[in-house]
Amino acid sequence: MNPLTSTITPNPWQALRQLTAARIALGRAGGSLPTNVHLQFQLAHAQARDAVHLALDREALAFALTQQGLATLAVQSQVLDRDEYLQRPDRGRRLSTESLEVLQAHRAQTTPAFDVVVVVGDGLSALAIERHAVPMVLGIQALCSQERWSLAPIVLAQYTRVALGDEIGQMLQARMVVMLIGERPGLSSPDSLGIYFTWQPQVGLTDAARNCISNVRLEGLSYPTALYRLGYLMREAMKRQLSGVHLKDEADTPLLNTSVHDKTTNLLI
Repeated sequence: MNPLTSTITPNPWQALRQLTAARIALGRAGGSLPTNVHLQFQLAHAQARDAVHLALDREALAFALTQQGLATLAVQSQVLDRDEYLQRPDRGRRLSTESLEVLQAHRAQTTPAFDVVVVVGDGLSALAIERHAVPMVLGIQALCSQERWSLAPIVLAQYTRVALGDEIGQMLQARMVVMLIGERPGLSSPDSLGIYFTWQPQVGLTDAARNCISNVRLEGLSYPTALYRLGYLMREAMKRQLSGVHLKDEADTPLLNTSVHDKTTNLLI
């Protein structure tokens, strides 16, 4: 469109939009947003709502993991449907009676206890699980193999809140639980995956006992970086036997220490 005839007043910060997906420097048409920007906002809002209400396809996920040689277990929280999930977070934190029996039966058949159990839960974005769960699980499997940690069958959980992983880990008597869960969608990130890690999981732990790695997605934190940080936390947890607020993510510390001795790599000097 010829800028002399355009009705849109450009924003002087518009060049910054190349650096972020955030809605900045949108310009204006009179006293309102330009029509195309308003339509993009409505589309993003619809995608976020779809992500919240999308059901987790556990059968497809189980098939994809089985094709990679991984065993799976299917469980569900005490929530009965998606509407209840959104209104009763407390019921999403505890396992249903049937799921408790599934885990008890599996635990009775396996000895010794597992080092790691990975829980894949829909959370507030099954879309995030659909897109990112399989590559992340395979990365964690490779990490466990490298460290010689025993890995329990991958637990696929429906109507999941973060704390549900603690009860699953306790039931399987695992030393560590890694919960992969869909995060609350943002207007530019409907498929963001969160990773929660807990040492010695058990019912009743608070968020202070967990470490979180957030915003795992193609436009956010990359898979290799997320796995690097998770590997650091798990190794330190094995050494120090703790997690949460007492276990800081200092995975970048060696790089920072190196820069102290090599001023050419220190951006702050």
